Amino acid sequence: MGLILTLIMGGLIGWIAGMIMGTDIPGGKIGNIIAGLIGATLGGYLLGSWGPEIWGVSILPALVGTILLIAIVSIILNMMHRRR
Repeated sequence: MGLILTLIMGGLIGWIAGMIMGTDIPGGKIGNIIAGLIGATLGGYLLGSWGPEIWGVSILPALVGTILLIAIVSIILNMMHRRR
């Protein structure tokens, strides 16, 4: 059950981060889950585990990490698009 809750939390974090950034995450719902999980891991490494926690995920570091990930991916995709 823990894995399912973690995947749901990753999807929610990815969706919220996409709304804050005002950009769509490539891949739809699966992209949200992947971005949320990778962003939560990134945020955990950079900021530790502080703030509110739901289902074993610290919300604020996960959100910051996911926003950072979306920004980096957006920059890379824009650079690749300009080269064409």
